[in-house]
Amino acid sequence: MSTVSTVTGHVESEDLGKVLVHEHVFVLGEEYRENYQRDWDDEEKIAEAVRDLRELKSLGIDTIMDPTVLGLGRYIPRIQRIAEQIDLNIIVATGLYTYNDIPFQFHHTGPGLLFDVPEPLVTLFVGDLTEGIADTGVKAAFLKCAIEEQGLTPGVERVMRAVGQASAQTGAPITVHTNPHTQSGLVAQRVLADEGVDLTKVVIGHSGDTTDLDYLMRVADAGSILGMDRFGLDVLLPFEDRINTIVALAAKGYADRMALAHDAACFIDWFAPEAKKQAVPKWNYRHISQDVLPALRDRGVTDAAIETMLVDVPRRHFE
Repeated sequence: MSTVSTVTGHVESEDLGKVLVHEHVFVLGEEYRENYQRDWDDEEKIAEAVRDLRELKSLGIDTIMDPTVLGLGRYIPRIQRIAEQIDLNIIVATGLYTYNDIPFQFHHTGPGLLFDVPEPLVTLFVGDLTEGIADTGVKAAFLKCAIEEQGLTPGVERVMRAVGQASAQTGAPITVHTNPHTQSGLVAQRVLADEGVDLTKVVIGHSGDTTDLDYLMRVADAGSILGMDRFGLDVLLPFEDRINTIVALAAKGYADRMALAHDAACFIDWFAPEAKKQAVPKWNYRHISQDVLPALRDRGVTDAAIETMLVDVPRRHFE
């Protein structure tokens, strides 16, 4: 058993309950919002998030892991206001989200650069995990990085190695945004292992976007958790394919290396809200409880296997 930091305090890992391992509350570019989002109403958006997360709790989910980090608009004071009004744990992350370059704040500062100092990213990530984020008093409990179709660019590699070093120093687990069609999960495993990361502490995110069982089993056989975490994004892979992939893996004994989520958000500024609803109407927090779990049961996935994916795997991730 381990103690896990949440937005509202510490929770023992055995008390996390049913966990969705990859859900955002807000994906929101604060600089863009301040300058161009004229219709933003903070009180209204907070109230909508409280409503959505209370509904999620009523559907049997106890905890969400929110991997919103630098590059995705992490702003903890807003999340604190929401967390104080709900009976659901929100676990937040540290790290940096990029598919290519790192932010300009780090272009010239770091090992071998103009200002040659130890990697500042590691210092920031470790501080978020051990001391808290800004002056909020909230500690991150896991790390996040990304590797997309562009592959291991210099910026992506620098972030990933910093995440790996921070994990090795603190023991904090990692979630990696990956593109399974380029098998980038295997690249992430190699780089993180180079930095001393225990691969059993790594969720290879968005693994559910593919039906390639050979690739998924290679990732899982190396010890990592398969993030079957984009339910509702049927434009990337249809619902039936996502379900059938989990059914096949569970039948092969991989339920203990899969975790579930939607990668949804109460609000995301990447799309117009109405266009999003039309394109992906099931991309919301309700979909797993209302549609995914019944479909898995109908196809023979046992309640014990579902409990493993929702409870045991996330708990073990933090222990």
